[in-house]
Amino acid sequence: MSQLSPNALNVDGSSFRIGIVAARFNEEYVAGLLDGALKTLGEAGVPQESIVIERVPGSNELPIAAKFLIDSKKFDVVIALGVVIAGGTRHYEMVSDSANYGLQEVAITSGTPVVAGLIVGDNEEQVRERCIGSIPKGSEFGQCALEMAQLRRNYS
Repeated sequence: MSQLSPNALNVDGSSFRIGIVAARFNEEYVAGLLDGALKTLGEAGVPQESIVIERVPGSNELPIAAKFLIDSKKFDVVIALGVVIAGGTRHYEMVSDSANYGLQEVAITSGTPVVAGLIVGDNEEQVRERCIGSIPKGSEFGQCALEMAQLRRNYS
């Protein structure tokens, strides 16, 4: 995973409504992503009452949960957060690929941006670094949501 993130744009999020779906599987790491995203959204002025967080069992459930939020027509953008760690089988590849594909499909068919905040690691050390360590992917997912919500507003 690249550590060469783009420079953050200054986006006023005070009028945005943001939906977040977050997996409960690998909860400690997903919580780190969620904390980072919420901090970034708060710093951009998104009011707490304009953020709705829904928890789902795992990453495989993120696409349908994102679709439920989008279908409500209440959100400018949805952030989907999940963590998948490789195990003794290739099941993690199936889960991460289908979740990522499903999130893109929901975004494209709905016209509402969906930030695919999935961290997929070969081991727990890689995941820890990106979720609660020195590589702040949760914050990056929050910044991406702000920029995509702004882009959507520019063309709606």
